[in-house]
Amino acid sequence: MLPFLQQQIIYMNGIKLPLFADFDHPEKYGLAPNKTINLKITTSDNETIGAWFVMSDKYYHALPSVPSEPLKHMRAALERHPTILFLHGNAATRATKTCINHYNGFTSRLGVNVLAIDYRGFANSTGTPSETGLVLDGRAAFDWLVENGAKPKDILIVGHSLGTGVTSQLVAQIETEKISCRGVVLLAPFSSITHLIDTYHLFGLLPILKPISGFASRDLKHNFDTLGTVPYISSPVLIAHAESDRVIPHNHSDVLFEAFLEPALPTVDIPNDASSLTPEHLADKQEERSRMRKEIVETSVVPNLGTISEARVGRPLTLVKTRVGGHDHVGEQDGLQDVIGRKFGLFD
Repeated sequence: MLPFLQQQIIYMNGIKLPLFADFDHPEKYGLAPNKTINLKITTSDNETIGAWFVMSDKYYHALPSVPSEPLKHMRAALERHPTILFLHGNAATRATKTCINHYNGFTSRLGVNVLAIDYRGFANSTGTPSETGLVLDGRAAFDWLVENGAKPKDILIVGHSLGTGVTSQLVAQIETEKISCRGVVLLAPFSSITHLIDTYHLFGLLPILKPISGFASRDLKHNFDTLGTVPYISSPVLIAHAESDRVIPHNHSDVLFEAFLEPALPTVDIPNDASSLTPEHLADKQEERSRMRKEIVETSVVPNLGTISEARVGRPLTLVKTRVGGHDHVGEQDGLQDVIGRKFGLFD
């Protein structure tokens, strides 16, 4: 529970894969020639974060030839097509293979641009990671998109793993400023680091962090309390988790889905005189909540993908449980990307 060790374990930013990455040449990592622009974005506290802007295939393929100066096309791509702001997980950089797979899927299958950033202390970004700092990094990236031609309503914010903790705080922040994005996608999220410590099992079997769970609530400096941000997020939300995830148990997504659903369900009123609170009263309220939940949540099975639970609560709220994908690859699946495309109007 020492702060230094917390930082190393939670962020793992010392792992910089691929080794000696050449961020100036994204083509080395499988991206099309001159489709990706290497950027530096300055945060509000004067850190410099590395980023890649990847053009939508719809825009890129409409060009008469491979652009020799892709920077000149950036604003036009942002103005003409929606953009995903992608916030990766720990122990990753924007050149990590699984991140590349996400960009390729998003830009081709969904036809969107992608802005992928490396948080402070990651890859070639300056600074030291912290919970507050990573949210500042996400905000700098969002503001950069708007300043360079993207409408907030055309920005879909997608977080994976650790990035879901950043995403939820970023969206809650911009919504308090009356700014609305296109929506939120949480891939393999956790409800909070504290809860993750309680539920983490090495290889899905050994609860190696359970002995320190008592210290966590007292000494944890980086909690990323996604559950606590739920009341402040009104944008459309899609949560996706693989049942085969051995890093973050998929019941974290159930907890978050139920929290987003909570305002639409009847509450259990506690009378001033607690003696009048009978078991029958509680049972009736629970039955009413169960009946209401069945009315507003519809769950369907998609063969060879998993289950999709959709809630009618005034804004799109979706939970996708995939059969496969593990922790790192859940967002790469074509089937899930199709669901994202339909739910956020990216195929219109």
